[in-house]
Formats: sequence, C-alpha cells, structure tokens
Amino acid sequence: MTNDERSTNAQMTQHPERARRHSDFAIPSVVVIRHSSFSLGLIATSAQLGKLLEKIARVDRVAVDTEADSLHCYREKLCLLQISLPVREVVAGIGDAGPEWRGPNAGREHRSRPQRDYVVYPLANVDLEPLCAALERKEIVLHGADFDLRLLRRGLNFSARRIFDTVIAARLLGIREFSLAALVKRYFGVELGKGSQKANWGRRPLSARMIEYAINDTHYLLLLADCLESQLRERDQLDWLRQSCQRAIEQAAVERVRDEDELWRIRGSASLRGQEAAVLRALWQWRENEAEAADRPPFHILQNHELLNAATSFVSGSMPDYKHFSSRRRQTFRQAARTAMRLPEPEWPVMRRRFGTRPGRETVRRAEELRRRRDWAAKELDLEPSFIAPRSVIEAIATNETCATTLLVPWQQAALDL
Repeated sequence: MTNDERSTNAQMTQHPERARRHSDFAIPSVVVIRHSSFSLGLIATSAQLGKLLEKIARVDRVAVDTEADSLHCYREKLCLLQISLPVREVVAGIGDAGPEWRGPNAGREHRSRPQRDYVVYPLANVDLEPLCAALERKEIVLHGADFDLRLLRRGLNFSARRIFDTVIAARLLGIREFSLAALVKRYFGVELGKGSQKANWGRRPLSARMIEYAINDTHYLLLLADCLESQLRERDQLDWLRQSCQRAIEQAAVERVRDEDELWRIRGSASLRGQEAAVLRALWQWRENEAEAADRPPFHILQNHELLNAATSFVSGSMPDYKHFSSRRRQTFRQAARTAMRLPEPEWPVMRRRFGTRPGRETVRRAEELRRRRDWAAKELDLEPSFIAPRSVIEAIATNETCATTLLVPWQQAALDL
C-alpha cells in the first residue's frame, strides 16, 4: 500500500486448478486467429453503435465480456463492454473462412472463423438501451457468467435470455483447468497475457495494451464455444448445458442480501471476543465510511489483517498507527476505537451461534446415501463431485428432499437418482 489516501493499490486472488485430460480438438499452427483493427472496433458514439447493431442483427451468437473498476472504487461500475462477432456471418463476402482443421477424434471437419472485435465505452452521452435490446435476442457466450450477468444487470439493466457459459461447458466435459487462459491454451495453443488484470478500467483513454487484453477475453470465445459444443453434442449432453445455463441466468437475477450485522465479521474475527469484537466492528464501519468518502475499495484504506491487529492492540492498551494515514484519518480512526471501548458489555457483539438442531440419525443416513450416489455418478461421468452437488446441497436435500427441484437442475437430479 502506498502512503497516500488516493492509493490505487490492488489485490487479486488466484485459484490454482489441476489438469486432467488433453483436448480432443486442436487448431494446427498454420491457422492464425487475427485481431481486427483496434481503431475500427472502438464504440464511443451513437453512429458507431448503430453500425454495430446492424452487424449484431445478422448473427445468432455474440461473445460478451465486461470490465469493472472494483479494484479502484468503492462501488464497482461497468467500465467496458467487449463484444466479438464472427465476420463471416456478419458481412457477406468479407473475410476468408480460413483453412480447414480436424480434431484428432472429431470425426467431422470444422472451419476457423475470423473474429471482429469491439470495445463499447458505456458513456453517458451514448444510449446503450438499443444494444441491450439487440443482445437480448441473441445467445450470449460468456466465460463464468455470474459476475458479468450481475454487472450488466446493475449497469445497463440488461437480462440475458440465452447464454452459453464456457466454464459450465468445460466442466461438463470433465475439464478441471477451466480458466479462460487454460482453455485458450488447451484448444488453440495461445498464451493469453496477464498484464492488465489489475488495471483501472475506469481511466480514459485506455492504452493499446489494455484494449488488447480486454479484447482477448472475447476474441476466442465463439470458436471455443464451437469446440465445446461439438464435444458435448457427441456425448449427448447439450441439454445438460442448456439446463445449467438457464439456472445460471436465474441465479444471477436474484439480488444478494447480506445481514448488516454479519458484514463486519471478516476472516479471523471469530477469535475475537467481547470488547475486541466491539472495536473490530467499529473499525470496520469506520473503514467503510472512509472508503466511500474517498471512492476507494476498503482494502485501500486498511487491509483486513490490519483491522484485526488494530482491534486487539487498542484493547490491550497500544496505539496502532499507519504512516499512510493523514492526520484527519488517524484522528477519526482512534476516535472510532475509543467510542467502541466505552460501550457497555450488553452492547458488545455476541458470538454467532448455529441455529436449528443437530441432524437426526435418519438425516445423516440420507446424506451419506446421497453422497455415495453423487460420488459414484461423478466417477462414471468423469466430473467433479461438487459440480453435481456440493456438500451444502446434499445436506439440504437430506433434510428436505422436496427442495431438490429448486437446488438442482434435472441432469443433476438424475445423477443422484432423485
């Protein structure tokens, strides 16, 4: 963290994934997927948007991705909308269909399709409602749809009707490394750059490097969807994909509501009791107020482990300090702690308790039986067990089997023999 209240420090969490199998499809090295001209793909005016809408009208499937400023602002907002279209389907006579290629076990020929890529700036002076209307009539190809669908709903009031989630498709094929970079390398032998992962997408103008990074998120999605779709068709599992994608749309439309009294309970807070917990709660709220006023993510003000250490330090009689605090911020920080330490004991936070009763013997037996069925099905289908039904769902159905229809899609229910 820099010693400045306007810090743009960023944190990213990475989740390692394990490789399982080699792809049945591959593009020969002679096939080159080329980007279109950046200068022709930036949509920042109503006239440019109008031309894009004409092209979208001629295709059935559109690749979409988004970029937000969640690492740089208190409330994230949609900063960029990337769209890729197949050129061959967009403008007759433009673009060669490309050389033929055959996967080792595909049994049929496929053609490489040139892509036309666009970056849409969600500017205040450009009405994007026509774009939303156009996209609602198409199948939208996304990679990990939940975040993008939620961001598009909040930012543009857009709700997709049909999606093709390449993460869901890959997991249905038993692929364990399903990040976009892993799938692009697996199918196309291309290494995607990571240089702009932490970039501030709210800044203008965007650099050429940032634009290239953003376009890469959709440039390969249409052809990737084709590859995954062909494999799922051969397995007769396309309907499974449709079921899971429809559920993803439904889940993304549900507003997440969090208990205000639970928000301050960050990781590690369970070890704090009494007055320490009261101070932590006060410091967390202070940090929220500071972050909102500065329009910065809370971790730019103070990171979670520093909040925990500060709470225990104040109660033990120490006076934690941070060099990057201004005198005003330092004063309000200490005042928040002093106010919390003056609270009477009845106003201290209470330890969280699990509600409900321990599951009975019959419920435990049903959960074990469901887990056994799930694990057997996962082995037969070569899928991750949690992709069929995570532990929480197993326990919920064991308690009340009628909730299976709301927690699982039909193919998952069939795998559990429900």
